[in-house]
Amino acid sequence: MPVNRYYHGPPSDHFDGVRFFHNGQPATDRSFRDILRWRFGERRAPWPKTVPIVPAIPDATVDSLRVSMVGHATLLIQVAGVNIVTDPVWSDRASPLAFAGPKRVTQPGIAFDSLPPIHAVLLSHNHYDHMDIATLRRLHDRHGPLMIMPLGNDAIVRRAIPEARIAVGDWGDRIAIADGVATVLTRANHWSSRGLSDRRMALWAGHYLDTPAGGVWFAGDTGYGDGAIFRDIRERCGAPEVALIPIGAYEPRWFMTAQHVNPAEAVQIMRDVDARHALGIHWGTFQLTDEPREAPLQALAEALSAAGESAQRFVAAEPGGVYDF
Repeated sequence: MPVNRYYHGPPSDHFDGVRFFHNGQPATDRSFRDILRWRFGERRAPWPKTVPIVPAIPDATVDSLRVSMVGHATLLIQVAGVNIVTDPVWSDRASPLAFAGPKRVTQPGIAFDSLPPIHAVLLSHNHYDHMDIATLRRLHDRHGPLMIMPLGNDAIVRRAIPEARIAVGDWGDRIAIADGVATVLTRANHWSSRGLSDRRMALWAGHYLDTPAGGVWFAGDTGYGDGAIFRDIRERCGAPEVALIPIGAYEPRWFMTAQHVNPAEAVQIMRDVDARHALGIHWGTFQLTDEPREAPLQALAEALSAAGESAQRFVAAEPGGVYDF
């Protein structure tokens, strides 16, 4: 009988006592044979080695709502004087190894030393392109932020950074960040692991920020499934001012569809949660899957046109891009 190394708690409708799971949504587990079929049977599009950007230099505080793109799933959210970063990765690789694994093709859209005081870090799950211990340690040493994450992920962070300030929650839990600013952990159709034997032993989630300037929903990584979880988020949390939705790392669909949305599904998610605005994230920084680097941009434009939506409502966030709402 396997033992969960990260979390000990009672069974629930998405935890069987050892592993977390999806209730009523497609399974994300893939066999070793599936992995071999993908890695050796599919053709991966070439990516450029580097793509130039112009880094932003953020203000120390923002009274309204501003989102700045660092890269991949790392964003700086500034609202009501509070500075928050999501899934921070400033390392050169999204990997447990410093010399191998997916390498950055764009530099961070904000240099680490240009960051304003960081009050909170929102973590969605423990994959290496979202939980980078080296960056978390730098943030702790420089800013001492509150780190907010789903169940079980705290064991990983605390092992590396014993003094870190950590708050942990299940789907639906609300955690205060500052006066008038809180996050609600939201469901996502995804999975977790740091190695070969810990699959789904830590929970995954999105974050819905409740702020004086409106809701900001960071979806985390997710597949679409039947869309029920997104309609439920709209019902429980309200329509966000801005939704931060992944649009990349989606090919081949037979392998990725349960865990990563494509741009057409991202547009449907925007409509399901009734977001006033959306930014496309999780594309163009690390090559994780098979599609060309620029493919999400074209696919997003086509999906918006097919849905009769304005291109201004859903914009693909570029590293160094600054978006005011």
